Amino acid sequence: MSLYPSLEDMQMDQMVKAQEKVISQSYANQYPTYQQQTSADNPPAYSPAPIKNEGTVYPALGDFMGLELSEAVIAANMPEYSQIAIIQQAQIVPSGYSSQMIAPLSSQTLGLQKAQVTHGIRELILCKDKHNKVGMRVKAIDNGVFVCLVIKDSPAALVGLRFGDQILQINGKSVAGYSMDKVHDLFKKSPVNGISIVVRDRPFERTITLHKDSTNHIGFHFKNGKINNLVKDSSAAKNGLLTNHQLLEVDGQNVVGLKDKEVVKIIDDCGPVVTVTVIPSYIYDHMVKKMSGSLIKDLMDHSIPAI
Repeated sequence: MSLYPSLEDMQMDQMVKAQEKVISQSYANQYPTYQQQTSADNPPAYSPAPIKNEGTVYPALGDFMGLELSEAVIAANMPEYSQIAIIQQAQIVPSGYSSQMIAPLSSQTLGLQKAQVTHGIRELILCKDKHNKVGMRVKAIDNGVFVCLVIKDSPAALVGLRFGDQILQINGKSVAGYSMDKVHDLFKKSPVNGISIVVRDRPFERTITLHKDSTNHIGFHFKNGKINNLVKDSSAAKNGLLTNHQLLEVDGQNVVGLKDKEVVKIIDDCGPVVTVTVIPSYIYDHMVKKMSGSLIKDLMDHSIPAI
């Protein structure tokens, strides 16, 4: 079973394969000794890291920032995710199937690779920039440590840290129960290179790849970052973007805390393919409440410096 980042990629791939089949049959009929060209001439394919079935998507995720995430709560507040098993199956490739993602239209877009959702627990290796900073801020919530700001093009951004990720370890030390200042102090005392951190991804995030139409639009409206309307027959509607979801990233770039006109400019400046990362508003609203909206605003306005 082939995987595609967007409906447009699937349709293009099917059309190319159909054309190749017709051409191949035509040549085979005219020249019996004809052999089909190698796959090197086929459109390039986007190949993410292999996805392995290792059990649950979110290990021990009974709550997130103090928010209960039982099946009953999910069904009541996020019916589109009413069964956690559905989310897990959507991210796990069954054995015997190919994990290669075929993207004849999207394969060359850096945003598709940067925005890839990995789900679960992962280890990242950080370094510091010329200013001796890693480019992020954290917030201590319910004995957990969460990322509340990632600076664009910073070392933290380049390794894939994102708003809402939970930091579990720094250089082998568990940070459960640590204060914000204590975590920041750990980073300040860390060496320039080889800073190891273990993080758990924020829950229920999704990445959706969209294609601009002839008017340079991808087909959805949003207010304060919250998607509130989809344009009929647009790429957003065709590819399953949902309303009542919050924009977190555009092509892997954090947009939390930015004004709508700034987000629109980022989308406009993107190429013909745009990958957006979204999360249910129910989860996002809780995250912002816990992190304090004023804190996020101060961080984005650089009133509080990143570490």
